[in-house]
Amino acid sequence: MKELIKKYGLAPHPEGGYFREIYRSGICLESPATKTMRNAATHIYFLLTAGQVSRFHQVVHDELWHFYQGAPLRLIQYDGNRIKEEVIGPDEGYLSVVPGNVWQAAESTGAYSLVGCTVAPGFDFEDFSFLSDAPRDMARFTATQPKFKRFL
Repeated sequence: MKELIKKYGLAPHPEGGYFREIYRSGICLESPATKTMRNAATHIYFLLTAGQVSRFHQVVHDELWHFYQGAPLRLIQYDGNRIKEEVIGPDEGYLSVVPGNVWQAAESTGAYSLVGCTVAPGFDFEDFSFLSDAPRDMARFTATQPKFKRFL
């Protein structure tokens, strides 16, 4: 994994794993969700290695996950009521979409998973939050989804 981190210039991500932004649109528009200006789209490389998780978080806008290489990626979505699990990879399909404001988490099913994430309108950390920072949602989640505790 050190080779991939070096090759792509990845850095630790606050939610877990490693990332590097590789695209930020030069076109700006007003986000209908936040009523603030955002780049039209952004894209990152994102790497999770064995034992790492992407902690439950949400982004205000839709996020497209693209599989590139390694083991398939397990993507978990929580809409406040139900869990949806999906695997993306060579045999499962290469893309998954997480709608805006849906809690999401992920993990590699093997040694590592290299994926890309596109957000439109573009990603801004002001539009990002962890489930652990939302007391009401966190209480409901921990009461109904104990098997996913390690993703917090």
